[in-house]
Amino acid sequence: MQLDKGYKGFSFSKEGPLDMRMDPDSDVTAKEIVNSFSEQKLGEIIREYGEEPQWKKAAKAIVETRYKNPIETTQQLAALMVSTLGFKRRGRLHPATLVFQALRIVVNKELDAIQIGLKKALGFLAKGGIVGAISFHSLEDRLVKNILRDACHRSKNEGSSLFMKLLTKKPLIPTLAEMRKNPRSRSAKMRFAERT
Repeated sequence: MQLDKGYKGFSFSKEGPLDMRMDPDSDVTAKEIVNSFSEQKLGEIIREYGEEPQWKKAAKAIVETRYKNPIETTQQLAALMVSTLGFKRRGRLHPATLVFQALRIVVNKELDAIQIGLKKALGFLAKGGIVGAISFHSLEDRLVKNILRDACHRSKNEGSSLFMKLLTKKPLIPTLAEMRKNPRSRSAKMRFAERT
């Protein structure tokens, strides 16, 4: 729902402030990151959390632009990424997609939340209980896969009372029919593990 609300600043397709906070009381906004972090730190964020191949170019353009005027809205940043990174991209990915992803992940500490939440969920499972997670990009999926795999590996090798079994060696992905019905599902991957 947050993606559909321009005032939250998650979407480059809607004009809004560069906010991106799920929790309005949290410390940092995307605007603060974009307008105050060093070029090196911006580059690291865009490379690590966006996996944007042209991360250096993106970070440099942000710093050069904000020197003249602060970048305050989603569409200002999106237009800058279009002019900097161009439209010749793999698939149909908009040039701003990975930069926005990186900012959103950092602002909301999303990878930390996944790690904490999934590990807690594993701890609450009763025998026969199943835990599942849906991820929407490769960083999330890699994290989910590693947490579930490590829990299963640990339970076999360390005499743990928590015996886990992977139910999905490869992630479940949406069918073509589901993607047509719900385009946002196209990047979704589901993984499951069971306490045995």
